[in-house]
Amino acid sequence: MVSVGITAEGAAAGGPSGPIVLLEDVLRSLQGLSLPLPLPGADQVRRDIAGARTQLQDYVLPRYRSLDAPLLAVVGGSTGAGKSTLVNALAGHPVTRAGAIRPTTRQPILLHHPGDRRWFADQRILPGLARIMGSVRKDLPAAGSADLPGASSPGEDEPISSLVLLADDVVPQGVALLDAPDIDSVSDANRQLAGQLLAAADLWLFVTTANRYADAAPWKLLLEAAGRNITVAVVLDRVPDGVADEVRPDLEGMLEHEGLGGAPLFVVPESTLDAQGMLPPQTVAPIRTWLGAIAADSVQRAAIARRTLSGVVAALARKLEAAADAVQAQHAAGDRLRQDAAGAYADAAKRTLLSTQDGTLLRGEVLARWQDFVGTGEFFRTLESGIGQLRDRIGAFFSGKPAPSVTVETAIESGLQAVIVDEAAKAAEDADARWRDDPAGRRLLGSEDLSAPSPGFADTVAAEIRAWQLDLLDLIRIEGQDRRLRARVLSFGVNGLGVMLMVGVFATTGGLTGLEIGVAGGTAVVGQKVLEAVFGEDAVRRLTKTAREGLARRTNGLMEAEAGRFLSRLDLLDAPESAGELRGLARRLADLAVQTAQAGPAGSATGERA
Repeated sequence: MVSVGITAEGAAAGGPSGPIVLLEDVLRSLQGLSLPLPLPGADQVRRDIAGARTQLQDYVLPRYRSLDAPLLAVVGGSTGAGKSTLVNALAGHPVTRAGAIRPTTRQPILLHHPGDRRWFADQRILPGLARIMGSVRKDLPAAGSADLPGASSPGEDEPISSLVLLADDVVPQGVALLDAPDIDSVSDANRQLAGQLLAAADLWLFVTTANRYADAAPWKLLLEAAGRNITVAVVLDRVPDGVADEVRPDLEGMLEHEGLGGAPLFVVPESTLDAQGMLPPQTVAPIRTWLGAIAADSVQRAAIARRTLSGVVAALARKLEAAADAVQAQHAAGDRLRQDAAGAYADAAKRTLLSTQDGTLLRGEVLARWQDFVGTGEFFRTLESGIGQLRDRIGAFFSGKPAPSVTVETAIESGLQAVIVDEAAKAAEDADARWRDDPAGRRLLGSEDLSAPSPGFADTVAAEIRAWQLDLLDLIRIEGQDRRLRARVLSFGVNGLGVMLMVGVFATTGGLTGLEIGVAGGTAVVGQKVLEAVFGEDAVRRLTKTAREGLARRTNGLMEAEAGRFLSRLDLLDAPESAGELRGLARRLADLAVQTAQAGPAGSATGERA
């Protein structure tokens, strides 16, 4: 045998890494892809990726690793085309089961010359199929001459997990025959196996009949063969007398039109089978001669292997480009879903913070508790007589028994909690509705309902608000560490000043009307002037700014955590950089395909082998 002119060390890969390393990189990349979103065309790309992974393992990598291995000719075709009968005829005695019962070929049988057994006995090709060693006994009766110990007959739709090896010296050394199941079998497992075996072939012996040569099923695979540039021979089987002259030109025209004009076309006439179910030897003599010529010609074998490898690798390059497009489409859909969910919660956070800035939180309970804290209406009339005298009066005013500040803190916590929870509920409902309007979003949500805040969210919000209030008290303590300010801080108390700072964060009059404006405005002045009296105007502005920023940070954090219930589902998407990696691998595969096609026996590092 002769190598195809490409060494495993990398002559055809255009670099030191070599074709095998490149193909292993491709396999790893494809194994990591999932394409989880149900986008248009995604199902087909997923099937193509699965097929590419299998073909890399079953054929491409094994062929590059063993360039001198015999060619594998897979005999395939439609139901009832006579594949098994043809294989038996080529062998000269029964080796496969043939008959009218469908499906027939349940256990794939690989017929090879005894000298080629080492190439097929291990898991070099089709590693997912266990090997069963059969033997040929020519003294067996008409039931068949293949002794298949351990071979089983799987159920109708059970996956086939083994491959029967039959060594027979009637098969020319250098070419092995593999009888595949029907490509249009009623059995799903048979159809899948047929496609897998054809994808692992160096050349196809495609069998059809005079009645079914124009059917869609065979032509789908023949077109795939044309796209892969694989060597194909077509057998027009069971041709009645007087029909060949009519059918053959039509089939030749169809092959020419689809890019398979160079495919050999053999016509097997309708014949009476003998007692063993065998065709007359002369009906298949041209096919046997063709296979024998290939086996005897090392240059031709090398050319067939190069041509098939080149075509398969080029097809893989196109599949990688399609996979890269699919990854990009998945991320575009993911970005839309991300914007829908993140946008809904970002809007909720904005609305929440606006409600803390327009005075609406000083309504109701907060306003009442604040009034209790700072005093009665008499106090406001006192303030009206001269706010400039506040520094002198405020100490005396608070020297009596103060109203408990904790009631104000509690009222603020309750009011702010209600706003945040309400806005989060609106965001959840909005995000859930947007995702369910999108097929990709529906797929990610499944049956889970995310249209309400997560369980325990209200308690989480309350805890965050209390933490924010403690932050404000810490700000007051830190600001009051100065010796000059310590007495003033102690005069009003950290909690009291902290409450004034909280109210100052909410103290604008937007959204308030009538008496509320006067009351809220007055309370705001009280809080601000007391703080300024203690710390000074610049410090109060800085404290208020810091307090608002802290509230915004915690509010955004709460909303982002809720949005995470949606966004975490997008973690299923393939890494965004996968598209670029796939395109890079596709370019390298395209180069490898060209170099493989151009390589020749002169470039062989191994030369002729027996």
